[in-house]
Amino acid sequence: MIVIGGGHAGCEAAAASARMGASTLLISPSRDNFGQMSCNPAIGGIGKGHLVREVDALDGLMGKAADASGIQFRLLNRSKGPAVQGPRTQSDRKLYQAAMAALIAAQEGLVTCEDRVEDIEINNKAVKAVLCASGARYRCGAVVLTTGTFLNGVIHRGNVQQAAGRYGEAPSIGLARTLAALNLPMGRLKTGTPARLVKDSINWASLEMQAADEHPVPLSFLTDTITVPQIPCAISWTNPKTHKIIADNIGLSSMHAGNISGTGPRYCPAIEDKITRFADKDGHQVFLEPEGLDSPLIYPNGISTSLPDDVQDAFLRTMVGMENVRVHRYGYAIEYDYVDPRALKSSLQIKGVQGFYLAGQINGTTGYEEAAAQGVLAGLNAALFVGGSAPFVPDRSEAYLGVMVDDLTSHGVSEPYRMYTSRAEYRLSLRADNADQRLTPMGQTLGCIGKTRRIAFAKKIEALDSARVLARSCNKTPQGLSKEGIKINQDGVRRTPLDLLAYPNIKWDDVVRVWPELTAIGSKIAEQLSIDARYAGYLERQQRDVRRFKKEEHQRLPEDMDYSHISGLSNEAKEKLIKAQPETLGQAGRLEGVSAGALALLSHYVKRAGKQKAANQSQ
Repeated sequence: MIVIGGGHAGCEAAAASARMGASTLLISPSRDNFGQMSCNPAIGGIGKGHLVREVDALDGLMGKAADASGIQFRLLNRSKGPAVQGPRTQSDRKLYQAAMAALIAAQEGLVTCEDRVEDIEINNKAVKAVLCASGARYRCGAVVLTTGTFLNGVIHRGNVQQAAGRYGEAPSIGLARTLAALNLPMGRLKTGTPARLVKDSINWASLEMQAADEHPVPLSFLTDTITVPQIPCAISWTNPKTHKIIADNIGLSSMHAGNISGTGPRYCPAIEDKITRFADKDGHQVFLEPEGLDSPLIYPNGISTSLPDDVQDAFLRTMVGMENVRVHRYGYAIEYDYVDPRALKSSLQIKGVQGFYLAGQINGTTGYEEAAAQGVLAGLNAALFVGGSAPFVPDRSEAYLGVMVDDLTSHGVSEPYRMYTSRAEYRLSLRADNADQRLTPMGQTLGCIGKTRRIAFAKKIEALDSARVLARSCNKTPQGLSKEGIKINQDGVRRTPLDLLAYPNIKWDDVVRVWPELTAIGSKIAEQLSIDARYAGYLERQQRDVRRFKKEEHQRLPEDMDYSHISGLSNEAKEKLIKAQPETLGQAGRLEGVSAGALALLSHYVKRAGKQKAANQSQ
């Protein structure tokens, strides 16, 4: 199996394939760029942190690399419920790349090669080999293509355009031709990055500082403590003077001058877009984030731009703390090709081409975490394919990974796709804290979980089970609890610690005060028990919804199903089904224009066809 590209998707795909036992080759122009953070040097966040935990639960690399390099850990949405909290860290760029390179080098069964892939050889609708710029030809049974922003990439800044995959690196032209030859539906997307600032040119004394969490929350389930020093970042703001300079020069922006055809991410807009779309706002927050413990550079999060250099200088110096700022490298926009993800199966294999998988920004997503999660899925499925096994496809009720892939393959994208907790209808059970309990057993069944994680997970589950048994063995009457200072309804019903933890005003320390024997339970296990108890009542209702969902989701539709001949389907439904070629009844139901009545017809048709096939086989 061959992985093309050493970014976040590529590293995860290669490592996942190798963990499965497939002989794996990772080809990238430079080993020094494995896991490079092209934009913001941060991992995790709202929704994104869930994906990192899921990657980690399948024994992926991102969480471990983030914990080895994180210089400012913060749990976002801490004041809200655990279901929507997002672990995040600002990383030291050099430490992150070093950690990722070490993880890749240590992975058994994974070989790396420095070269540029120019073409993929396909015969009889199946991948056969990859062809490199060096003249090398590598035979393979499957390929995972992870081009990031390199596919016909063009950098824009003012009126200047330059062919590039990212700053200082050539774009991928040959692979763009390969995909075009397959007649895949393709389009253009855009993303951007801000200027990099010289740290010593900023007046830090005039800025509000934001410290890291006192007790860092790791991103990997295998990390016990964070040992990297934690440092603060600073907060500045744009202001009316900033906005006026941008507005006066907006015609010079590559985006607003009409030089860019691709759509940018709505939830991470350029500063030009912000002042246009939110004209009523006097200021926008800017986080000044160090790029490393000993780096002389600062990443100004929140002001990506494609304005000319002199305009960037001018508007940057209007902000508090940056009156005399110097720019190390100016911001730019980058435009690149992507494949409409509706051309993919939910395994991330291209429909109609055996053994050809896509992962990352090539599928219309944005963000390191979205790329890494796709990389894990594509790598696992490529390895399963070359081994002759069925694909691994978690559904929407099982993982944020399942939500993302279903969104992409069912609906496509009109802008770069970004993961949010609001996209997951079963988010109460798809929490970051229980990602290992949801996915590690699946990974063990697949064979992609290493010995270290198997042992750690077994110990955690054993400790959880023992703690639950102990907690359920303790109980008191409402009257007895009242004597201990815990006021609840005097209904005569005995309560266990787990019953009490479901109350929002009762904490773990409260129940330990009542039952001192619970002090034997470690802090991490106690936290898990508290979260589980808090959501127990809600989860019972949600599980009923999940059971109904799975009934439809797991009813597969034949690949050769002829929707045009199913009587009773509307012409709109037929058109949508023929174009999308859904893999399951559940996926069909999420297509616009496919009604509940149409789903009932499809279900009846599939069952009748199955009975007819069984009857024919028995004869």
